[in-house]
Amino acid sequence: MKRILAAAAITLVAISATACGSGDDSDSGGKTKVVFSYWGSDARQKLTESAIATFEGKNPTIDIEGDFSDWDSYYEKLATKTAAGDAPDVMSIEIRGLAEYAGRATLADLTGKVNTADLDQDVLKAGQVDGKQFAIPTGVNAFPMIVNRATVEKAGQKVPDDTAWTWDEYVSISQKVTEKGDGKIWGTEYNENPAFLQVFAAQRGEQFYKDGKIGMSEQTVKDWWILLQKIISTKAGPSAAQMLETGTNVDQALLATNASAFGSWWSNQLTTLSKGSGQELDLLRMPKAEGATTAGMFLQPAMYYTISSKTEKADAAQKFVDFLVNDPEAGAILLSDRGLPTNPKVVAAIKDKLTPADQKVLTFIDSIRSELSPIAIPPKGSMEMEDILKRATDSVLFEKASADDAAKAFLTEANAALTK
Repeated sequence: MKRILAAAAITLVAISATACGSGDDSDSGGKTKVVFSYWGSDARQKLTESAIATFEGKNPTIDIEGDFSDWDSYYEKLATKTAAGDAPDVMSIEIRGLAEYAGRATLADLTGKVNTADLDQDVLKAGQVDGKQFAIPTGVNAFPMIVNRATVEKAGQKVPDDTAWTWDEYVSISQKVTEKGDGKIWGTEYNENPAFLQVFAAQRGEQFYKDGKIGMSEQTVKDWWILLQKIISTKAGPSAAQMLETGTNVDQALLATNASAFGSWWSNQLTTLSKGSGQELDLLRMPKAEGATTAGMFLQPAMYYTISSKTEKADAAQKFVDFLVNDPEAGAILLSDRGLPTNPKVVAAIKDKLTPADQKVLTFIDSIRSELSPIAIPPKGSMEMEDILKRATDSVLFEKASADDAAKAFLTEANAALTK
């Protein structure tokens, strides 16, 4: 990824003099073809194709060509196309890539180009870099603890008050669930997602990023690993090797296969988890550290719609993005697949169509909204952070490095990535 992004930066400079920018919006045949890149599951691809067909029915002079990839290959493919001067007209990116792509003059400033008047203005700000609206949030997510209440209660435990429970209580309950699970059910699965560490750090008054660098102390990173090690050592959750076998696909999550009582996932994944489980799953605030005054919860755009600064189809691309975020028909198709819509009017129009799981997410987010930390846009280089953190975390959990050495290595490598 480092090499690809570096190549993209060099090539973008080279092609900028010859790129056409926004020109004639017509293609051969009298129709405008707009290429839309996005990632996801087969289910997302089907939903997106349905939304595209609806848009094309309303706009018969525009053809939308979906450029779909799985998550593992998405950014490599996007960076390669961008470097070659062949960026898709409309691009999906996530929050970690916003500063990176905006900083490379890849994205168009959409201020005044897409109707954002009805969008949640606080969330909308999360698409701005240096005061320019480079990205339109597709929807919002939280990173909660998800629980299968029936599994907890079957083990003779009570689901705790999520406004007051601690990490120690979470581990203790999970351990007891495992003990009652007859080797078939774990108390919890755990997640190496940076969002987990971000919540954990916020409870200690620390930010994941601060002033363009890692804002967390070495001790906080080590304490997070100590928590994961405790989950493993007490058998509250599986070993690192067992978790590696499960992978990161939500449909393979232990919650989705009824092999776990707790787990942390993004809120828009509740529907997939619930569908796989076939049981009732609920959302909880994350446990707190002893003495913490906040649970460290935050909202984050699930992803963004952006438009290439080099597109020759600017008008059609803007019309398509406007449709995706403002049209109730688009909302009724996509529902919460890209997070709950940021347009309250769209939410009101589709509320009755939301799945029971989506309804829970909507209620949960409304209930924690006053407790949330502001949305922070990660600095350039943060696209590498998940890989850097996972390598360091795995080195600790697989006992290949001490927590002290791994924390120093993580902070050094992470800050180096952020200063490139």
